[in-house]
Amino acid sequence: MRRSWRSNRLVFLIVCLLLCSGLMLLSATGILQPLEDILSVPLFSLTSTFNQLSLGFDNLLNQSQDVAVLQARVIELEEQLARIQGEVIQLREVASDYERLAALLDYTTRFTEREFVTADVIGVDQQSAVRSLIINRGTRDGIAVGMPVETELGLVGRVFEVSASSARIQLITDQNSAVSGRLQTSRAEGSVRGRGLLTGNLRMQFIPVDSEVTVGDLVVTSGLGGNFPPDIVIGQVTSRRDFEFELWQEAEVSSLIDFSTIEFVLVVTSFRPADLSIFDEAPQ
Repeated sequence: MRRSWRSNRLVFLIVCLLLCSGLMLLSATGILQPLEDILSVPLFSLTSTFNQLSLGFDNLLNQSQDVAVLQARVIELEEQLARIQGEVIQLREVASDYERLAALLDYTTRFTEREFVTADVIGVDQQSAVRSLIINRGTRDGIAVGMPVETELGLVGRVFEVSASSARIQLITDQNSAVSGRLQTSRAEGSVRGRGLLTGNLRMQFIPVDSEVTVGDLVVTSGLGGNFPPDIVIGQVTSRRDFEFELWQEAEVSSLIDFSTIEFVLVVTSFRPADLSIFDEAPQ
């Protein structure tokens, strides 16, 4: 059996070689050209299909690589954008602080007779009995109790507690605050009291009934009592009211300062409140 199979394989190999040789000879002579033309069509289509599949696979691999590269690039650009946005925010804050400080500097140059210390507001106390701001300046910066505090827009309040590195400012909007004021136009005087709000709403009381009160008129410190220097803007008259059979009239006043967003203040270190307690003592 094994010899028969081996002999058959040898015969089959010889037949295949003879057949291939005959086909090659016939192809060389051109006899098989029509048959080759017929068979080349499906073979070409099959080859084209495999080529397209190969190209598509290569494109898919390239696209996958491109997507990975693009994703990495997007992540890099997002990180750069985040850094740039952070820098823009910082620059805006610096520009905003510069504008406010420039306004304060311009204000201080108008009053050469006064000495100022610029302070940052580091806290707002609305829970205690006194509505106040906390600043980052204290006794080692020359701050003392009773010193007036203002901005380029007007009076903020006065220092009523101080430590080595910080101080508390009683706001003019506090209900316990009373500032001697004067109407800029008519020069009528009165007492400006706080309403307990951070909105800057004030009330000027004890204005003589025969004095003219005009909406829009500025109210400034009068200097009476010695607690504040004169001519610091307190606010602007928004309305007035008088009472029948009363000797006084009142005016609603609005400060030009937004106390809820205040960040920098000026402490007038060259002013010390006058001590009038000696005049309260009864003569012997």
